Amino acid sequence: MPEIATKETTREITFAEAVREALAEEMRRDSRVVILGEDVAEAGTPFKVLSGLVEEFGTQRVIDTPISEAGFTGLAVGAAMTGLRPVVDIMFGDFITLTMDQMVNQAAKVHYMSGGKWKVPMVMRTTLGAARRSAAQHSQSLHAWFSHVPGLKVVLPSTPYDAKGLLKTAIRDENPVIFFEDKMMFKMKGPVPLEEYTIPLGVADVKRVGTDITFVATSSMVQVALAAAVMLEEIGISAEVIDPRTTWPLDEKTLVESAKKTSRAIVIDEGYGRYGVTAELAAVIAEGAFFNLDAPVKRLGAMHVPIPFSPPLEDATVPNEQMVFDAARKLCGRS
Repeated sequence: MPEIATKETTREITFAEAVREALAEEMRRDSRVVILGEDVAEAGTPFKVLSGLVEEFGTQRVIDTPISEAGFTGLAVGAAMTGLRPVVDIMFGDFITLTMDQMVNQAAKVHYMSGGKWKVPMVMRTTLGAARRSAAQHSQSLHAWFSHVPGLKVVLPSTPYDAKGLLKTAIRDENPVIFFEDKMMFKMKGPVPLEEYTIPLGVADVKRVGTDITFVATSSMVQVALAAAVMLEEIGISAEVIDPRTTWPLDEKTLVESAKKTSRAIVIDEGYGRYGVTAELAAVIAEGAFFNLDAPVKRLGAMHVPIPFSPPLEDATVPNEQMVFDAARKLCGRS
C-alpha cells in the first residue's frame, strides 16, 4: 500500500485523534472491524482515545469486555480466524503478559500450523512508556518481547501522521499486528492529511537529514532524538534521525545506509537495554556498516530497574535529550 499525502490538505490533530480517526475510517470501510477491550465503549479507555466510537458504531462493534486480557484476546484470535478483523485494546502494555499464550502460541502460529489455510487478521493496540508517574506495573516498554516472535508484526508510531497511516495498514493486514502507542504522546499534535492514506509496514522514515552521526530512535524517543539533534547543531554536529516505525518487519537497508554515510550511530529506545530492541538494531548496523564505522554503535535504553514511582527517579531511568546530546558529542570526539 503506497504512502499518500499532500501538504495542501493537512490539519493539526493530536496523536489520540489520529488513532481514533484511523479506527473510525476502517470501521466505516469494513463492517468486519470490531473493537474489544476493557472500558472501550462508554469510558473510551482510560486515555479517552476511543471516545465517541460506541455512539457511532454501537455496542455490537465496540465491545466492553470483562477484566480478562487472556479471555478477550483469545476471543479475538478465534474471531479473526472465522472472518472478523478485531482490534483488541490492552489499556497498559504491562498487561500483555496476560496475553502471551494467545498471541505467541496461537495468533503467531496458526497460519504456519494450518499449512496456510488459516489467517489471524487482528490488531492488538497497547501502550508503552514511562514518565507518567504510574509506577512499576503501568510504565514498562515491552515491545521487544513481541518483536522476538516469528509470525507477529510490531508497529511503534512516533507522530500523529504515522499513527493514523500505520494503524490503517495494520487493520488491513492479514497477519496479527501489535501496535504500541506511547501513553505520553496522546496529546502531541502534528499534521495529518484529510484525504485517505496508508503507510506500509517495514519502511523506515528519515525524520531529519544529517551527515555526522545517525540516531535510530523508536516511538517517543524519536522526539528525544530530534531535540538532541537541534542541540548538536548549535555545536556544529549534524545528526540524522531515522525512525524504523516497525521493529518487524524491519527496514535494515535504511538504517545501514545512514550509518555508512555518517560513520557513527546511536540507537535509542525506551525498552530495557538488556536483550532489547537497541541490541538488535545496533547489531544490524554493526554487521551491515562495519567497515564504514569510525566508532562502535552506542545504545541508549531504559535503566535495568523496575520503573520507580518517584518522579525524579523515574525521569532518570529513561533516555532524554541531554543524555543523547552527551553521548553523541563524545562519539564525535567533542567531549
